[in-house]
Amino acid sequence: MESFIQNMFAERIGGSKFGKETVLYKFEKIKRAKAKAKELHPDMELIDMGVGEPDEKADMGIIGTLAYEAGKDENRGYADNGIYEFKVAAAKYLERVYGVKGINPDTEVNHAIGSKSALALLPYAFINPGDVTIMTVPGYPVLGTITKWLGGEVYNVPLLKENNFLPDLSSIPADIRKRAKLMYLNYPNNPCGAVATKEFFEEVVKFAMENNIIVVHDAAYAALVFDGYKPLSFLSVEGAKEVGVEIHSLSKAYNMTGWRLAFVAGNELVVKAFAAVKDNNDSGQFKAIQKAGIYALEHPEITEKINEKYSRRHDLLVKTLRELGFDAQKPKGSFYLYVEIPKGVKNGRRFETAEEFSEYLITEKCISTVPWDDAGHFVRFSVTFEAKTPEDEIRVMEELKRRLSDVEFEF
Repeated sequence: MESFIQNMFAERIGGSKFGKETVLYKFEKIKRAKAKAKELHPDMELIDMGVGEPDEKADMGIIGTLAYEAGKDENRGYADNGIYEFKVAAAKYLERVYGVKGINPDTEVNHAIGSKSALALLPYAFINPGDVTIMTVPGYPVLGTITKWLGGEVYNVPLLKENNFLPDLSSIPADIRKRAKLMYLNYPNNPCGAVATKEFFEEVVKFAMENNIIVVHDAAYAALVFDGYKPLSFLSVEGAKEVGVEIHSLSKAYNMTGWRLAFVAGNELVVKAFAAVKDNNDSGQFKAIQKAGIYALEHPEITEKINEKYSRRHDLLVKTLRELGFDAQKPKGSFYLYVEIPKGVKNGRRFETAEEFSEYLITEKCISTVPWDDAGHFVRFSVTFEAKTPEDEIRVMEELKRRLSDVEFEF
């Protein structure tokens, strides 16, 4: 007999059908496909280029700080909305790395238990039923998901190759502009790897001011840049602090993914609203982790070393894929390489979607990627694949090329 609980679930998560849906989400499909590939090819190494997190642990200075601070009595209690020293370190970090001056640690910074948590909580402060959040696609969906759960609507703006994977703000209809309260941006971008320009951010500020829209810039990959591109903060643009906030994560820049530490900085009212919502959802991140985060923010050279590795791996991956016929272009930021799929294999299988091509790679070649069919058909490679040394990176690339060289792709 079916439990009465089956009819109690909120419609926002599926209502009475919750748990019964047979549709698999993308990353669950990838997880299952990897397991199947290992089963079908037990003697073949899985080349996992679908991983969206760093492949190394945090710097030993960060780890050592955590260990030391964890033993202190004063760090055992609730952190609530964060320790003041972390806010000060965040403000100084923004100035040192991004040239953002004048951030008040008292009123314009607040920590978060990871950037995902910050993105999930912000809509609670602003979205009423019928309100709109403008999202870019492809992209990280959390802000849009929570908007829908609150009765709001999501308007998607595609990131297209012909526009350098920047949203065309002029394409957003007047009705959407009128009802929109939040706009989500993410640069360097996941999954596209594209970077923003100062001119684009200036356009965003103007757009937000004209339409009374709050900008939420997810800067999770902002410090991961190379080839002469300098870290760029939305807050460095004149007027940005009047219209929005920026979320910085220590996960990617400092290999601290599982540590769950980020901060929201910018507009005082938005930060205050976020802090109010957050205070009713969690009791803050462990103080010792925040102390370790301070060490990280005070040592941006850690990120610079990480960038050298990602840049080197991007060079290798781009060279390998181009030799196989792909139109691969090295991004200026992030650890993602976003590549258009081939039309098919010569005298063989055709690929109508990126999901089909990604499925082919994992089942036939034991190579894991992430497909995106939101705006064109692309697969996302990540240079966070497992390799212990530069020599091992070359070995992985040679193996990747060997597996794909026995077929001829048509583009």
